[in-house]
Amino acid sequence: MSLEGLGSVVRYSKSSLARFETAEIMIPPDLPAKLDKAFGTDGIFRKLYMLARKEIHPDQFRRVLNLETRAQVIQQYVGQIMPGLVQTEAYARALFEMHNPRTTCDEIEELVTARIGRQALLHTDPAPDLSLILDEAVLRRSYGGPLVMQAQLDRLLDLTLTPTSTVQVLPFAHGGHALAGGSLKLMTLDDGTQVAYEESISSGTLFEEKNLVASRLRAYDLLRACALSPKETAVMIRTTMEALTS
Repeated sequence: MSLEGLGSVVRYSKSSLARFETAEIMIPPDLPAKLDKAFGTDGIFRKLYMLARKEIHPDQFRRVLNLETRAQVIQQYVGQIMPGLVQTEAYARALFEMHNPRTTCDEIEELVTARIGRQALLHTDPAPDLSLILDEAVLRRSYGGPLVMQAQLDRLLDLTLTPTSTVQVLPFAHGGHALAGGSLKLMTLDDGTQVAYEESISSGTLFEEKNLVASRLRAYDLLRACALSPKETAVMIRTTMEALTS
């Protein structure tokens, strides 16, 4: 069957199918069942997909970035560092220098440019709704020194409560929770689809299956209910900035 013929059956474009076939991008979760139906393969593609989705895909983060540009709502919890979407250039530069001291200046500048470039989506019209829950450690752990942290916290303060953004801090006093040890990003796309992306130190996992996304959305909602309000968060941010000044 040609890609054009298959595309008319599974309702995907020829270009998308070609990229799936050559592993340029990840296969969407609804496609395996459609392939089984098209070829009469009795669940083989679905079984293969369940195995393949457990592998670490080099281009998985690229797919996450593509989905991010389609997001109408972005909800994120981070436990250690500022989310990339709200980092200042100086903070991002300090992070990359710390991550790999052997990285050249040119390589670092490329990474910083790429990270700051992602933030353009927050200024689109209409801009996506952004909801952040930050562990208190994100405010307390300094990168780049006091001046860099002051500027970063000032940037965060501007986002605590706007028409399109909210920021909440989960204080140390709350104790443990289900999302401790990593970060989680939930995105609601332009077609209503919801996806989740979990990230650790050097790898990440994209979840597109509804039940897996739903469980992570529930954990995020519980955490948001326990976090400080945006106004209380603003007070904590200002207090942290004052401590840096002194």
